[in-house]
Amino acid sequence: MLSNTCKYALRALIYLGKFSVEDQRIGIKKISEDLGLSSPFLGKILQNLVKQKLLVSTKGPNGGFALAKKAKDITLYDIVIKVDGEEFFTNCLISLEPCRTHDPSRPLCPVHAQYEKLRGEIGKFYQETTLEIISQDIDKFEDLMKL
Repeated sequence: MLSNTCKYALRALIYLGKFSVEDQRIGIKKISEDLGLSSPFLGKILQNLVKQKLLVSTKGPNGGFALAKKAKDITLYDIVIKVDGEEFFTNCLISLEPCRTHDPSRPLCPVHAQYEKLRGEIGKFYQETTLEIISQDIDKFEDLMKL
């Protein structure tokens, strides 16, 4: 499962992918109001994403946040691994360890075979889904505007 921090990061980057325009920043107050998120908590998340080079920020009256790359070049996978780490894509469903660290002399967990396939499909979805694709989907479904 994704952490709440990661879910907020995804929502914020989807928002920025949809509404930011080149050479303009969107302020934290606007983002937090539109998404219904706590401004201080969101601010910490966005500052971390600046450090991770997914966002750029500018301070001051016309400051705010924008994507560091084009929306077509940022995948959901990029965001998740920067916020939660790659464990979401490597951990066993019921064990606390990544499947790749499994001791071959011990049996695999009872759901390994079924979950391995699903985990691969989930990973592929996250790697192939860009902010641009989501933005286009939002255009198709007006009621999705409220992330």
